[in-house]
Formats: sequence, structure tokens, C-alpha cells
Amino acid sequence: MMKKDRANFGSKMGVILASAGSAVGLGNIWRFPYETGNHGGAAFILIYLGCIILLGLPIMIAEFLIGRHSRANTAGAFQILAPGTHWRWIGRMGVLAGLLILSYYSVVAGWTLEYITEAVSNSFAGKSPNDFVVSFQSFSTNPWRPILWLTVFLLATHFIIVKGVEKGIEKSSKIMMPMLFILLLILVACSVTLPGAKRGIEFLLKPDFNKVDSSVFLGAMGQAFFSLSLGMGCLCTYASYFSKDTNLTKTAFSVGIIDTIIAILAGFIIFPAAFSVGIQPDAGPSLIFITLPNVFQQAFSGIPALAYLFSVLFYVLLAVAALTSTISLHEVVTAYLHEEFHFTRGKAARIVTGSCIFFGIFCSLSLGVAKGYTLFGLGLFDLFDFVTAKIMLPIGGLFISVFTGWYLDKKIVWEEVSNSGSLRMPAYKLFIFILKFIAPIAISFIFINELGLLR
Repeated sequence: MMKKDRANFGSKMGVILASAGSAVGLGNIWRFPYETGNHGGAAFILIYLGCIILLGLPIMIAEFLIGRHSRANTAGAFQILAPGTHWRWIGRMGVLAGLLILSYYSVVAGWTLEYITEAVSNSFAGKSPNDFVVSFQSFSTNPWRPILWLTVFLLATHFIIVKGVEKGIEKSSKIMMPMLFILLLILVACSVTLPGAKRGIEFLLKPDFNKVDSSVFLGAMGQAFFSLSLGMGCLCTYASYFSKDTNLTKTAFSVGIIDTIIAILAGFIIFPAAFSVGIQPDAGPSLIFITLPNVFQQAFSGIPALAYLFSVLFYVLLAVAALTSTISLHEVVTAYLHEEFHFTRGKAARIVTGSCIFFGIFCSLSLGVAKGYTLFGLGLFDLFDFVTAKIMLPIGGLFISVFTGWYLDKKIVWEEVSNSGSLRMPAYKLFIFILKFIAPIAISFIFINELGLLR
């Protein structure tokens, strides 16, 4: 495919919703409330918002301008902008990160489908807290059921990807993102009207600065980085489909706002419901599959029909959020194979889907029957998670900021962020300063903290 014939998003709304869909995922629904619960509630949210503005948005704009100016996949982008240099490995690392994340993320995404079926069949009713623990452990370690669901999830993702940029990614985003908001608002309305929900709302909105220390700042920076999907090539790849008149700064702010609103709305679902039955929402990854089913049954114990509806809608919400992320991760690798190896889009997508099913099977089995097989003391699921979230993504974000702030010709940077001078950019010098100095230092601290070297 020639550069001039490359696909584009068909509308400004499509650009924003697809980019926001790339950022929005399971991390918004469980990781944000979990981090908030562990770090002082509203105080953490305020610091998180500062990190989004000072760290997340500048790096997002940097990814956008790299993608749009090069009009190429994330690996090809660095080869075009820095030919004959080692910068190409940053793009290739983003592609590899996308493949590895999609492989293990699809395992968890598949779990949402299992829980939808359990919720629809009313299997949660009458279970004790211990029953939910046993049920989750039995399912997640099962040798074939999780594999069935991860395959279904990847095939659904594949179906959207092969439709192309405008008819697949953009069209699905226009359906799923509004659906996500509607589900969130329904669940928030149910949760905040529960008896005792006021304590959860206060926790979410009333800052407790006594709990603020260096770990809170590092946690907020890490969450901002994780939540916006920075450093994994998704935003760079999507930006390569932007038209030349797309306002990169406005798009970045729109994505940041949508992503943050969804995370905070998730807090308004989880905190009031959990506090209403006296449970602290700090259970980590098990929060959405062990703690919350129990919370929903207790919170709506007087109205079984509402408990049933809440559970079904919540796991549909999780599945939709997961799907918006798996689409963007799949596209990173599909675009790379399509453009660099000149495969048809269908063949490239089949290779990605097949590879992720293959790796996903072993990731799933590493939580059960293959638990004894480890590398560096970690099963394959945990190894993929550690290598991507704690090493590859921070390094990718770090080098993207350094590449844009120090290496890339500032004429290119100015041309992209100002749309060839047609947009006013009063904060341009601040943007460059952040990419040169603040972002690399902040990301380095996140990186060191994630490796446990600051503890």
C-alpha cells in the first residue's frame, strides 16, 4: 500500500472515540479504583490528574505527531523519521509489547465472558464470600474453559480488525464507546443510591492529604501511564490514520478527559457499593472477579432482580472496555506485518490472532496445570505482565519523550502540533521542556519504582 493510499479515520468523532477506546480498558475499571483505595482516595485522584496533564498528555501528543507525520506503523515510523539509526528498535519494541500484552490480556478479557454467562444464568445468587473465591480459582485454573473464552474474544477482535480502519475500528468505536458510557451511568445511578453509599462517595471526593507520600506520586504517575496506554504503539499507530487537519493537542485532551471520566465513574460504581456492605475495594486484580460479585449480591440483597441486572451490566461493561483495548493492541501488530512485510491485511490479522491464541493458551495454562513451569520464578502470564508493564512500556515512553524532545527536528514537531502554523500553540515551549526534562525524569522514577528498587 502506498503512503498516499493509506486508510484514514472518516471523522473527527471517529478519531476521538477510537483513540479513547485504545486508552480505555480493564485498567480503568479495576486498577484505578484499586490504586485510589490504596492511596488516600480523592488526594490520589488530584495528583493523578496533575500527572495526566504534566506527563501523560505531552507524551500522548508526541506519539500522535510521530504517527501522523510518518504515516506508518509504529515500527516504520521511527525508520522514516530516523533512518539508519537504532531508534527503529523503539518502534519494534512497541510492536512486541503489543503482541505480548494482547496474548495475556486476552486471558483476562476472556474471563469477562465467563462471568457474563454466570451473571446471566444467575449463578451468583446465594453464594457465600468463600464460594466466590473457590469458584474463581476453579475457573481460572481450568485447563480448557479460559482457553475457549480467550479464543472467542480474540476472534471477535479479529473480526473487527479485518474490516479495516474506517469500517472496522472506527465503526466499532462509535458503537462501543457510547455503549460504555450508558452502562457506566446506569451502574453509577444504582450504586450511589444504595444505603450507606455516602461513605464511598466521600472517600472518592474528600482528599486525605495525610496519606500522601512519595509512593502516592509514583503510583499516580504509573497509573496515568498505564491508563493512557502510552509506550505500546497503539496511539502512534492510530495517529498514522489521522487526517492532516486533526488537532493533535485537542484530540489528546479529549482522550485524556474521556479516559479519566470513565475511571472516576468506575470509582462511583465500586466505592459506594463496597462501602455500603463494609468492604474495602483494595483487592487488586481479584476485585472484579471475587470481591465485586459478592458486593453486588450483598448490596442488592433486598432486591434480587436489581442484583441480577447490576451483575450482568457490570460484566458486559468490562467486556466492552476490554474489547476496545484488544482492538488497538491487535492493530499495532497487524499494521506492522501488513506494511513492513507486505502481507494482505487479512493474512496479517490471521497471523496476529493465531499467535496470540497460541501464546494465550500457555499464559492461561500457567495459572493452572502448568503453574509449576516458571522462567525467572514467574509463570508465562506473570512474566508477560512483568516484562511489558514494568520494563517495555516505561522504556518505550521514556525514549518517545527523548526522541521527540531531543532528536526529532523541531520544524517537524512544530508543523505537526500547530498543523503547519494554522493553530495557536502558546504552550509549545512548555511542551518541549516537559518532553526534554520532566517526562524522562518522571518516567525513570516510575521505572525504578516498578522494579522495586525504591522500596
